[in-house]
Amino acid sequence: MHTQLDHLVIVAKTLEQGVQWCEETLGVTPGPGGEHTLYGTHNRLLKIATPSNPMAFLEIIAIDPNAVRPKKASPTRWFDMDNPALQKAVTIEPRLVHFVVNTPDLKAARMALRMEGIDRGPAIYGNRRTSKGVLNWQISVRADGQRLFDGALPTVIQWGKPDATEPLKLHPRNTLPRSGVTLNSLEVTHPSAKKLQEAYSAIELKRVSVSEGAANLKATLHTPKGLVTLESLGI
Repeated sequence: MHTQLDHLVIVAKTLEQGVQWCEETLGVTPGPGGEHTLYGTHNRLLKIATPSNPMAFLEIIAIDPNAVRPKKASPTRWFDMDNPALQKAVTIEPRLVHFVVNTPDLKAARMALRMEGIDRGPAIYGNRRTSKGVLNWQISVRADGQRLFDGALPTVIQWGKPDATEPLKLHPRNTLPRSGVTLNSLEVTHPSAKKLQEAYSAIELKRVSVSEGAANLKATLHTPKGLVTLESLGI
């Protein structure tokens, strides 16, 4: 299945707040992103790829106050973004809340998680235009928008059209310049570490360590400001 880390999700109260946080915390300005009409959100992106995590980028995402969501839209946004506790937390400052992994076979990954008793949600199709072409993807999002396991169970994405022969030909890593920020490590702790490890193994996710403890995601980044650690702290 060859599942690997795709991106870290930083939720901000506003996108402007997220950009300012990125400049002050990581020492760089994030690159362009886009709008997600179905969920009424928008983002900015930052490449953090390394040889061991060649696809990795950081997503700063916020609710778009100007978005008009279609009637067919899910009543809740992805990544628990409508959760009052999460929104209260990011009012203070943007927070690492989740991570996304990519796979060449989303259907198989969803089925593997289902065999572990986990409903990761249906495949939702999306796309947006970039300066280098149209990005297409399928992503697993539950109707209730929940991340599950306090954000420690990754959302799964498959880049490209469903019938694409080269699904990873166009990926955000190809549209973003080097940022001067790279991912050093991603560590996960959770009271249900054993269950999480079984889920990671089911989708063949490696290079993400998980151990028992209080719910937390801990990403360590090399930045122009030195080594910076971001944590979810149970949000």
